[in-house]
Formats: sequence, C-alpha cells, structure tokens
Amino acid sequence: MQREAMEYDVVIVGGGPSGLSAAIRLKQLAAEAGREVNVCLIEKGSEIGAHILSGAVMNPRALDELIPDWRERGAPLETEAREDRMYILKENGELPIPHSLLPKCFQNHGNYIISMGALCRWLGQQAEELGVEIYPGFAGTEVLFNEDGSVKGVATGDMGRLKDGSEGPAFQPGMELHARYTFFGEGCRGQLGKQLQAHFKLNENSDPQTYAIGIKELWEIVPEKRQPGLIIHTGGWPLEPDTYGGGFMYQMNDGLVAVGFVVGLGYTNPYLSPYEEFQRYKTHPRIREFLEGGKRLTYGARAIVAGGLQSLPKLTFPGGVLIGDNAGFLSASRIKGGHCAIKSGALAAEACFDALGADRSGDELTAYPEAFRNSWLYQELYEGRNFKPWMSKGLTVGALMFGIDQIVFRGRAPWTLHNTADHVKLKPASACSPIAYPKPDNKLTFDRLTSVFLSNTNHEEDEPCHLKLADPEKAIKVNLEVYDSPEQRYCPAGVYEIVRDGEAGKPRLQINAQNCVHCKTCDIKDPTQNITWVAPQGGEGPNYPNM
Repeated sequence: MQREAMEYDVVIVGGGPSGLSAAIRLKQLAAEAGREVNVCLIEKGSEIGAHILSGAVMNPRALDELIPDWRERGAPLETEAREDRMYILKENGELPIPHSLLPKCFQNHGNYIISMGALCRWLGQQAEELGVEIYPGFAGTEVLFNEDGSVKGVATGDMGRLKDGSEGPAFQPGMELHARYTFFGEGCRGQLGKQLQAHFKLNENSDPQTYAIGIKELWEIVPEKRQPGLIIHTGGWPLEPDTYGGGFMYQMNDGLVAVGFVVGLGYTNPYLSPYEEFQRYKTHPRIREFLEGGKRLTYGARAIVAGGLQSLPKLTFPGGVLIGDNAGFLSASRIKGGHCAIKSGALAAEACFDALGADRSGDELTAYPEAFRNSWLYQELYEGRNFKPWMSKGLTVGALMFGIDQIVFRGRAPWTLHNTADHVKLKPASACSPIAYPKPDNKLTFDRLTSVFLSNTNHEEDEPCHLKLADPEKAIKVNLEVYDSPEQRYCPAGVYEIVRDGEAGKPRLQINAQNCVHCKTCDIKDPTQNITWVAPQGGEGPNYPNM
C-alpha cells in the first residue's frame, strides 16, 4: 500500500515537555500575530504522559515564562519543596551534609515535587486548546528527506506487521507527515535523533554524550511517616566509591513518595546490576524507615542524558531541530531536566515562527542556537558543565572537586573537563568480581518481572522485535565470552537472557522484547554497540499513570 501524506507548517515528534512546549509557544505567537500556523505533534505512547518518567523536582522558571498563569489554569505543581536533606550513605549509617555546605545547585527552595507525566498531560490539554493537532499512539520511525537533502518530515510506523516482517491481516502502512520544519523531541537517545546526529554529523565538534539509568518506584506510605515537601538525595552505598550514582526520595501530597536510584552508565564492572542496586538501596535504614508498612504502586526505568554542555550536538540541520533530552538538555548538577526541556522547546519555536513569517522553509533555524547561547539555560548548563566529568572520577574526588568548582569558582572555573562514551568503559569479566545480590523479600524488595508488571507494559506477541542485533554472533563471541553478557544485568526489565539449547548446551541470546520498558539502556551500554532500540508499533510499551 502507498502511504498517505499530510502537510503541516511544523511537525513535532514526541509528546514530552520539550515538544509540547514548542507546540504551545508556536500557537501563542501565531495568536499574538493574528496568523495561522498548522502544528502537528505525534507521540509513540498510548496517550500523552504514558512514556514519561522523571524524579521529579521541578524548577518552575521556564513554565513561568511559557504560561505565566499556570497556577490559575490548574497546572499539577502542588507540592512545594520544603526541606532538603543530603546524605552520604554507609551500609548501616549515613553522613548528613549540612545545608550550609550544599552548593546552590543542590538547593530546592522555590521548586516543586511533581509527576512529570501529569504535567505533560496538562501541557497537552493547553496545546489542544490552542489548536495543536496531537496524535498519541503514533511512533515516528523514519526521517523523510527532500531532494536537496533537507528534512521533509517523518513517517509513522507500520501497524500490523507479523514477527517475520510480513504484512498481517490487520496491516496498515504508516503515514507521511510533511512539514516546513520538523522538531525532534523524542527524549533521551531518541531513535530518529540518533540517526540525524549521524547523518548530519551533528556531534563532530562535541564530546560523546554520557548517560545514566534512573529506576523509580511510586509508593503510598503510612500517615505517620508523611512529610510533604521533603526532598532526600543520597550518594555512596550501595555503590562502590568509584561508581557514579545516587538515590532520591521525594514526598508529595496524599502520602505519595517517589523513590529511585540513578547509576551512571560509565560503570566498569559488568556484574553490576542497576536494578539490584536500587533494591539494596531501599533496605538502608534511612530509606527503609519511610517505606516500611507502605504499598508500592508503580515501577519504571529510563535512561537519563547527563553529558552537559560539552556533549550537546549541533542543534540545527536543514529542515529541523533537536530539542529537549533528544539534544541533551538536562542540568545534571541540579538533577533536573524539565525546565531545560521546556525552555529549549520554546526557544526553537520562536526561531521557527520568525522563519515561517519570512516564508522560509527547509533551511537551518540558526536563530535557535543563537538564542540558546544568550539564555539563562546556557548559563545554567555552563556553570554545571564539570559536574558529570568530576563525578565520573569517583564519589570522594568528584564531590570535593565539584564543591570547589561551585563554591570557590561559582561554576566559572577556567577549565572544562571532557566526557568519554559509556560503552567503552566496561572491563572484561575476568578482571572483575561478581556481586552477590540478596533475594527479594517481596515487601520492600522485588524481582524484575514483578516490577515490570507494575509498569503496565504491553507489546503484541506476534510482531517484529524492536531490539535489533547488527551481528547476532557478537552477543556470544564478545558479550558472553568477554563480558559475561552484561545485558542480562543492566536491563531493568529482564529482556535479555542467555539460554542453552540441546544436549551440548549451545548458548544463545534470547530477547524477551515484550518486557521492554523503553529505557534504551541497551542501546547505550552495549560494549560493541550491537543493539539498536527502535520504536515498536505505536501505543506499545509502558503505560505510566503518574511517573
């Protein structure tokens, strides 16, 4: 079948905070100017917010600029940050860090504890009221190009293909969405953003991007332990001092607590399991005291972009832009990305609106990176640019040197440290010691498959696998024989499994794609870059209620 095509002024891929903010800003500018701008936004999740997972403590600065009356409009920012606590954990104790010693970037006065998924659903409502066409359940799977090499738009994925790739009885071809400009806001390690960065060599003058994996649970805790507005951040145990990462606990209203753990994907020991480290984390007395007697409600995981300013790619190319996490806009030192995403989307929208008004199409929106360079967002990322490089050197050295960077130099040190790609850092299994993780107690700690059930993840059984191996032999010859198959441990959903067939017990990698929560860690951490994550049929994957 031939694909149908639809024409728009702007097509936006991704219904996260950057894409929705870009859509809203375009429509605001059009209304102010008395002009019409046709904006279409597609989202691979079953609804806006379905695939959104974040801590999240939010700085409202960018939202104040985008929608100044957000309070009157009922935006779901309801729990004000009331108390910051930071601890360096030991196995059975902790070292509290006095508030007076915390760099400004770790202080949360004026911020809000939120569900980023709920905020995106609200932003989606604001966008629709302004006339944005929003289509959830449609994944952008192919970049379309004009004859001159500029981006023409995107195609959505086919529906109803069978496991072997053939057309099933309910097959429907994807649609082509053509635009004068296309915004790519797919989130961290976006499929199309990754292709565009390679195609246009957008990373030519930047450091490799670095990442972490964040694993999160939402709990309802007993009334006597509730302290709405309490924010806890931790470093140290259960991770070794040379491994970047830490935990968090955010108390919201109504007895809800977001608890999670972040592990930098530059870790070296192939036996490390971020999921199991998170389960151990919850057993620490400082964390256990809040969760015991409570009920776990939801679970999820996602990769987090963390490289900072020096890892940002070129933001523009003929016919399109990268926005939000797809570009790398996250303030790792502040442990926040929502305000960065909103601001980047708004800046790109302003540049695009001016171009449309000049009757331009398909060129580079150079005013976008120029506006970024002159914005508070650039200044914030500049001041925190050395956070991830310092912390990758270990907790003790990293905390000391970044503290000097922030307190003595106020983020303006006369040097910029650089990043190395995460996938090159794994050591061979023979050079490392296995880690003995305790069995789950099913009260505070749980196995992976039980957790995946709480993510409401769903994929059709008889469809093509969306986790592609460039060379299946590498999974055995390199990953198993050299690294003891680390994908079995870094995946937080039990997707990858080594099974042995027949009497000879020949090993093979089994991919349980139906479990995938779309965190994309495998696409990032695989040591030979042999695994590529692509979007499955639209609407599939997790369905997070309030993550």
